[in-house]
Amino acid sequence: MRIYDIIKKKRDGHSLSKEEIDFFVKGYTVGDIPDYQMSALLMAVFLRGMTHEETVALTMAMARSGETVDLSAVDGPKADKHSTGGVGDKTTLIVAPIVAACGVKVAKMSGKGLGHTGGTVDKLESIEGYKTSISRERFIEIANKVGLSVIGQSGNLAPADKKIYALRDVTATVESLPLIVSSIMSKKIAVGADCIALDVKAGSGSFCKTREEAANLAKELVAVGKGAGKSVCALITDMDIPLGYAIGNSLEVIEALEVLSGGGPRDLQEVSLALAASMLQLALKNSYEACLAVAQEAIRSGKAKERLLAMVKEHGGRTDILANIGLFPRAAYTTEIRSAQEGYITHMNTESLGVASLLLGAGRIKKEDSIDYLAGITLCKKTGDYVRQGDVLAILHASDPVKFREAQATFIHALDFGTCRPVPAPLIIDRIC
Repeated sequence: MRIYDIIKKKRDGHSLSKEEIDFFVKGYTVGDIPDYQMSALLMAVFLRGMTHEETVALTMAMARSGETVDLSAVDGPKADKHSTGGVGDKTTLIVAPIVAACGVKVAKMSGKGLGHTGGTVDKLESIEGYKTSISRERFIEIANKVGLSVIGQSGNLAPADKKIYALRDVTATVESLPLIVSSIMSKKIAVGADCIALDVKAGSGSFCKTREEAANLAKELVAVGKGAGKSVCALITDMDIPLGYAIGNSLEVIEALEVLSGGGPRDLQEVSLALAASMLQLALKNSYEACLAVAQEAIRSGKAKERLLAMVKEHGGRTDILANIGLFPRAAYTTEIRSAQEGYITHMNTESLGVASLLLGAGRIKKEDSIDYLAGITLCKKTGDYVRQGDVLAILHASDPVKFREAQATFIHALDFGTCRPVPAPLIIDRIC
């Protein structure tokens, strides 16, 4: 078998066999296939597409390209979730403890944030002492003891995806549905959960800017997950507005704790409960309505918050600041952004708001960049709110006041104003199972 023949076959619009896909994934991962040939193949896939069967084969080949996680030692049903990324998306910190409190184990590997989107690992590492890198044995032990353990992704988890994604990033082949799907699902399958709930974001703050793009991605993710033998469902959720009012790692942890304490923003509550109910439905095979009711009770009873604190303790983190959020460290400097206009906020460019938070130090441009866990934005007004001149739109948090100027300009340019209140968009746009 030659990579030349595989490139030619896909270039001419033909489907590749499982054996051909296994061959090029393995060959590229170990270095037998050079970048220039893999680039040609990726462009052929970008232009010609892949069938569902090809995408499943590519996903499984990438999932098996390195280390896989055996969760058989974790007792009972095991569920996972994945978000395609957004701004203010701290749902894992809420959803995972709810699900664990309802008797379903969550042994989860999460990633760091990059660009305008945040990462769960960064939020957890904003809790002093929390270790996201622990031994596999300890990971399993905590999952069994607490029902919940969240760690950083292993460096050898789906290494084919890491290499291929880096090449896609520099060859204009990122926006390919089969390549996106295989990248997401290969890592989820390699982690070994029985069932997976997907949160596919749609809107200005997400990868998918339109509902149609999000729907196409969600359908293919679910189909490929099922083709790999997993129980999968996807929610398409709105990301034309930041989720909640906090953007930035420690600020988002505080807001997640507010929801687990029975308060917090309504939109964050709604999306988190819908995701938790979906995970429970997949794992327990009960009705969605029954799962939603037990998820709500896990918050009311305080059991979900107890699960989060128990996990943080087992990972070495400070639980006193979680039990009393007034003790949580805050940024050294804050400044208010006041409105120069009057009217309704008709639209927020949510990606730009994420960039403003990044400029304050809360995010990364490159993976190796360090971040300021205390930096970020507290929103005071959102789309649909009426604003008068001089009203506070947001509070910026930073450890260096020099960063305020550019972040403030980026924030202000992200908002549109008008005389008519916009029609509210649904938070849960669709559910695909």
